[in-house]
Amino acid sequence: MIALWIILGLIVLFAFGAVVSYNRFVSQKQLIKDSWANIDTELRRRYDLIPNVVETVKGYAAHERGVFENVTKARAAAAAATGSPAEQAAAEGPFVAAMRQLFAVAENYPDLKANQNFLALQAELSNTEDRLQTARRYYNSNVRDYNRRVQSFPSNVVANMFRFQEAEFFEIPEEIREAGPPQVNFTQPGPSVSFGAPGVPAAERAPAPGVPPASATPGPAGMPSPPPDQEGPPSI
Repeated sequence: MIALWIILGLIVLFAFGAVVSYNRFVSQKQLIKDSWANIDTELRRRYDLIPNVVETVKGYAAHERGVFENVTKARAAAAAATGSPAEQAAAEGPFVAAMRQLFAVAENYPDLKANQNFLALQAELSNTEDRLQTARRYYNSNVRDYNRRVQSFPSNVVANMFRFQEAEFFEIPEEIREAGPPQVNFTQPGPSVSFGAPGVPAAERAPAPGVPPASATPGPAGMPSPPPDQEGPPSI
């Protein structure tokens, strides 16, 4: 009789633990979903800002048609990536590379860098990048905690029973991470968002693909050829 009560007690204890573990998995999955929504919000805000940035730069460098086309195409592809976090992160690569080209062009036009509309767009873009970085860290932290429970005993028993699978991190491609964090440089005559590795002089950086050196880039009609300037970036 005592053995029966012990067995019943163990069954009740296991059932209670399973319910608690299940409810915690559900809460964690909802937390991951909510934190991903924060990332998506910041990504959409950034995608909405880019057309205005392109139009502003186009007013000073209309001949840089290839750069504008690359940014437009990459933005459209990134905005259309509504799949998994891994797919979204992969779409960010070409988009950030195209933005790098765009701001490298903007660096060649001092009048553009002093344009109040351009400065306002840069400030908003930089703020968006900061919020995006914060949202990404929060999301990845939630995914890490959840995945640890999926893999660890005894919670992995409940995970297998109810088919809780590991969630995907929002990982930034290595080449984007190496480009450095988003920066807005207000120490130059015209503040700008930069895409270069911090601490590397502009003269030692390779120009962005498809963008000619500053000394070879003609200015718009009536403007002198712009001097070389520091380059620099957002990344996600």
